[in-house]
Amino acid sequence: MKLSVPGMRRSTSSAAGRIPARRTTAAATAAATGLALVGLLGAAAPAQSAQAPAHASASAAVLAAPDIPLANVKAHLTQLSSIAAANGGNRAHGRAGYLASLNYVKGKLDAAGFTTSVQQFTSSGATGYNLIADWPGGNANQVVMAGSHLDSVTAGAGMNDNGSGSAAILETALAVSRAQLKPTKHLRFAWWGAEELGLVGSRYYVNNLPTAERAKISGYLNFDMIGSPNPGYFVYDDDPTIEQTFKNYYAGLGIATEIETEGDGRSDHAPFKNVGIPVGGLFSGADYIKTAAQAQKWGGTSGRAFDTCYHRSCDSLTNINDTALDRNSDAIAYAVWTLSGAA
Repeated sequence: MKLSVPGMRRSTSSAAGRIPARRTTAAATAAATGLALVGLLGAAAPAQSAQAPAHASASAAVLAAPDIPLANVKAHLTQLSSIAAANGGNRAHGRAGYLASLNYVKGKLDAAGFTTSVQQFTSSGATGYNLIADWPGGNANQVVMAGSHLDSVTAGAGMNDNGSGSAAILETALAVSRAQLKPTKHLRFAWWGAEELGLVGSRYYVNNLPTAERAKISGYLNFDMIGSPNPGYFVYDDDPTIEQTFKNYYAGLGIATEIETEGDGRSDHAPFKNVGIPVGGLFSGADYIKTAAQAQKWGGTSGRAFDTCYHRSCDSLTNINDTALDRNSDAIAYAVWTLSGAA
C-alpha cells in the first residue's frame, strides 16, 4: 500500500449488481513478448490448509468455492522472498527484483492455461510492468477482475505489503485452473507495478482502456495487505454487492468485520473507482493502531499497529499472520466463485 494521498476518499457506490468482460486492447498486450522468464519457478507446495470448515450458517456458495491451501500461498511468498534476497533485498519498481517477481507469477499462470499479457509503462525514469491474466471463457461483456500490487518499497522484501495479496490471488487463479472453472462471467487477474509510487501501474491500465472496455468491467476486487501480523478483518464499503459478498463469507465463519478506512484512496482500486467501476476488497491493517475493542473481537495486541513492519525492512516472511492470510485467501476464492457465477 502506498503512502496516503490527501483528498482521495472512498464513497459508497450505487452501482450494485454489475459484475464483469474480456479486454482486448493493444495497451494490455504491449511488450508481452519482450520479457523472458528468469527460471525462478518454484515447485508447488502440498495442497493443505489450516482453514477450518465454514460455519453451518454460511451460504451454499461457501461450499462451492475451494479451500485455498495456505501452504501453497506461503510457497509463493517464499519464492518472492528468495527473489528479493537475490536482488538487493527488495522487489521495487525499476529494480531487478520486481521483474523477477513478475516472471515468477507469469510462469505459473502460463503453465496453468491463462492468457497472459505484460503492459509496459514508464515512471520515475524506469520501465514498469503490469501483468494481466485472462481465464478462457465466460461472458466477454461481464468481467470480474481481481488484482493486487506486486511491487515492494525499496526498504525491504514486502511480504505483507504486498506479497500477501499477490500470492493469494495467484493461488486463487491456480485454483480456477485446477477446477477447470467455467464461470458465467469472464475472469481476469492483475498484478500491478509501481503502486508504491502512486498507483502508477493500475492508473495506466485504467487510463488506457477505451470507455467501452471500462464498461465491461462490472467489478474490480483489490487485495493489498491481507496477512498483517496483528490483523484486523476489514472490508471495503464501496460497492454494496461486493461488500456483502465478503461479509457473507465472514459471517459464515462467525467473524465480525469492520469497514475499511485506513486505505481509502491509497491502493489500486482507486483508479477503477474514479471512472465508475464498482470496487471492493479486503485489508488486514497497516500502521493504524488496534483498539482494545478490536483486540477483544479479533485477538492480537491492542495499542499496537496492525503491522509494525509496514514499509520497513522487517516486512519479511516472519511478518505474516498465517490465520489471517488463510482466511483472507479463502474469502478471495469465495468472492471470485460467487461474483463470477461459478458458485
